Amino acid sequence: METSPDYLHLRRLGINTHQEPVVYMRQDCHVAISEGFYAHTRVEVRTEAQTIVATLVMICSDLLSHQEAGLSEAAWHRLGCPAEGTLAWFGHARPVDSMSSVRGKLYGQRFNDESATAIITDIREGRYSDIQLSAFVTACAGDRLDLDETIAITRAMVNSGQRFEWPAETVLDKHCVGGLPGNRTTPVVVAIVAANGLTMPKTSSRAITSPAGTADTMEVMTDVALSFEQMKSVVEREGACLAWGGSVSLSPTDDLVIRVERALDLDSEGQLVASVISKKVAAGSRQVLIDIPVGPTAKVRSQSTAITLKGLLEKTGQALGLDVRTIISDGTQPIGRGIGPALEARDVLQVLRNDGHAPQDLREKSLTLAGILLEMGGKAAAGQGYELAQSTLLSGAAMDKFEAICRAQGGFREPEIAPYTHCICAEHKGVVAYFNNRFIARLASLAGAPNAKAAGVELHVTLGDEVEAGAPLFTLYAEAPGELAYALDFLDGHTDVVRIEEEMV
Repeated sequence: METSPDYLHLRRLGINTHQEPVVYMRQDCHVAISEGFYAHTRVEVRTEAQTIVATLVMICSDLLSHQEAGLSEAAWHRLGCPAEGTLAWFGHARPVDSMSSVRGKLYGQRFNDESATAIITDIREGRYSDIQLSAFVTACAGDRLDLDETIAITRAMVNSGQRFEWPAETVLDKHCVGGLPGNRTTPVVVAIVAANGLTMPKTSSRAITSPAGTADTMEVMTDVALSFEQMKSVVEREGACLAWGGSVSLSPTDDLVIRVERALDLDSEGQLVASVISKKVAAGSRQVLIDIPVGPTAKVRSQSTAITLKGLLEKTGQALGLDVRTIISDGTQPIGRGIGPALEARDVLQVLRNDGHAPQDLREKSLTLAGILLEMGGKAAAGQGYELAQSTLLSGAAMDKFEAICRAQGGFREPEIAPYTHCICAEHKGVVAYFNNRFIARLASLAGAPNAKAAGVELHVTLGDEVEAGAPLFTLYAEAPGELAYALDFLDGHTDVVRIEEEMV
């Protein structure tokens, strides 16, 4: 490549812009002036080895010289980690043609296989800015995607990344659609299923709008950012894994979309289905069990919505070659005591270790789900799965398998709990009558979860418990005093987190 006065020397600035590639340039440098660049222009950045599209941020100080362009961490990695001073050339990025389909959707047009493939391909290649991703998320929000559109997006997402192929005919998986704090059944279920000789390559997302996802909780205890080959090795060795899906490029566009969904606090019914099913297909799963909790403050709030979602999941799964079964469960209150990565990890270990203090609701739900999977996998006759799951747990075989999986993934660690705490107590005598799942999750997030792994909320009561005035209801945990104060400020204006009703005489 011939040099010209239009090049700049690259400099890694060490700025975390999450997954959006950003390039920094002085607004008075010769390239910016000659190209007519302005702030938030989408620019093509070319080196001799790599080309990316990035969002331009203008510098109005001496942070950069007139001969330099800075890179965010995301841009630096996408460019293949170039050395300091590498020459780069800049130009206006080509228009993203697939955005016309996104705009059309906003005005009532439908996606088809061709437009879905074009959109997902452009997202995977980094051609969409965060603003354009936000438009796509908004276009899909709520129930705006029908079954055919959902199948088209799901298929495109599967084709956008790597895909595992396993020799076993039975390859099990499970998923919960979310919206219920705690509910960390997956590690227990995977351990029980794998201890019975079945294959279960479990990949999970990090939290979207919740204080913890399965990947966040598992990361407290072991490594979850496995490469494609590492995940394959763990599954071949132990029959299962508990990994973060984003690290193995299974449906890679999903994590890009999830990041924007999290920022907007938006969920799409169709995008949720596409996210779940695409990752199961990419993981090589064949039989999948999906949990849909329903409750007034859960993600799914009505039985009718749950039934609609059930149909979408099962039909989309069938279209992509999966045997998908769903269960609709109680989502009126959190599952387990802990809400936040380390607190949920503690719950999981108490269940696996048959600890007498283990949360019984988490134990029972895990056994129920594991029992269904054992029946789906042919290890137990219909109606006998729960008994096999229970005996596997009580014998210690599930804990042994869990530790083996953790060791294969890089080692096992005990969770640590945050040092700053504040207990919230009942103001009067009565019965626990209501949990606001969204407020509880918000409290845990404000305390620092999931980024602060040890932060969160620990519950001391469940629905129907009788409490005296002054009895502990829940405890906030934070890694810093400021985060604890931040959560308490929220609590001052939201008193209806746990409702205590006075008993009728």
